[in-house]
Amino acid sequence: MNHQIAEASDRTETASDILSPTPAAAMSATLDCAIAPQTGDELPHLWHWIFFRPAVPQHLIAEDGHPRKGGFLPDLGLPRRMWAGGRLRFLAPLTIGSEISRESRILSVSEKEGRTGKLAFVTVNRQIFCAGALAVDEEQDIVYRAPAVPGAPAPAPAAAPDNAQWRREIAPNEVLMFRYSALTFNGHRIHYDKPYAMQAEGYPDLVVHGPLIATLLMDLVRRHRPDAQVLRFSFKAMRPSFIGNALLLCGNPSPDGKTVELWTADHEGWMTMSARATLA
Repeated sequence: MNHQIAEASDRTETASDILSPTPAAAMSATLDCAIAPQTGDELPHLWHWIFFRPAVPQHLIAEDGHPRKGGFLPDLGLPRRMWAGGRLRFLAPLTIGSEISRESRILSVSEKEGRTGKLAFVTVNRQIFCAGALAVDEEQDIVYRAPAVPGAPAPAPAAAPDNAQWRREIAPNEVLMFRYSALTFNGHRIHYDKPYAMQAEGYPDLVVHGPLIATLLMDLVRRHRPDAQVLRFSFKAMRPSFIGNALLLCGNPSPDGKTVELWTADHEGWMTMSARATLA
């Protein structure tokens, strides 16, 4: 059972940036897109995550490579932190070359006891404005966990559906993960430091970024429905994906074409992420 421990609506943060075409072109190359967007084009959905980079001074970086907790994100006494999912509404275009701003607010903090110990969940609302208009309204779910316990049981996996109409298989490697970490200025060591990932956080190998997987699922929609207008997108991380293993990107559009159920399956057939896109 979840236990609410804070209503952190007074904890806010603001940021600004410019939608430069250079990182957009780098993102296009990283995702193997055929054409890079240019100044004046609409930024593809979820690519806003490569902007508003967390330029935290080196002396304020924690052992895990993240900025130290206790600034905008609270310090809950739990060392491991990951992005667990989110919900987004796309309300207006983000135009490359434009100035953008972001207002962030912590909506809630709750805790519960899981199989492997104490967990805490932080929900953050982020609103992004472009040309004076609210363009993206997003909620992010961040999970905090206790230190890894050797031999602790892993949550039971769920089998991925095998009836996907859309499929694309990739095998995330060191270069893909390095490039995405660089684009997002993400220093979390589980994505590039194998000894740390295995010894400190208990993973069997390097972990593929959850936001990268979500972006690849959105990219799958773009590849199959390039002219579709996406109104909403939600995603939930189900199980870590690891470097070098095949990752199957899957999608099933509804008969009326208004929604697409999306998921990823690992090389063993387990679902690692579920998502849904709502189209106009």
